[in-house]
Amino acid sequence: MSDQPTGVPREEYRPAPSDIAPKLADLQVGRTVVTASIPLSRADLVRYAGASGDYNHIHWNERFAREVGLENVIAHGMLTMGSVISRIAEWAVDPGAIVDYRTRFTSPVVVPDAESGAPDTPTTSLEMTASVGAVDTEAGIARLDVEVTSGGTKVLGRTQVKVRLS
Repeated sequence: MSDQPTGVPREEYRPAPSDIAPKLADLQVGRTVVTASIPLSRADLVRYAGASGDYNHIHWNERFAREVGLENVIAHGMLTMGSVISRIAEWAVDPGAIVDYRTRFTSPVVVPDAESGAPDTPTTSLEMTASVGAVDTEAGIARLDVEVTSGGTKVLGRTQVKVRLS
């Protein structure tokens, strides 16, 4: 039973994004600010293909992927990068705070089929770590250097994200 009287609206406090966003002055070069393990499944590839319009066979057909020399079906490069950037946007609290990002795709992200169960069963993951690489107090920008691996293999290289913070 609730202690809340019947008919009395409950007041909720929701902090403003500016109250919970990281502050530029609190960042130190070398400090890790985001770590994440991002699961991926074959169903994620299908959903991304539908959203992006990229229906290349290497992203859903194992036989075709092998015929063109790949180990297995691979994730879309922009799905990989977008998944990483979304974790940084969550940390920054405001997706608009990301003012620039760049990366080099170094290895494909192999997404094998699940041995059993539903197609949305994750079969691989992206492991990411973002650390402060530089802080420009005059411009109000922090540069994050991001490492991303899958199955122990570096899949994104030279990844940097610039974030505007107060």
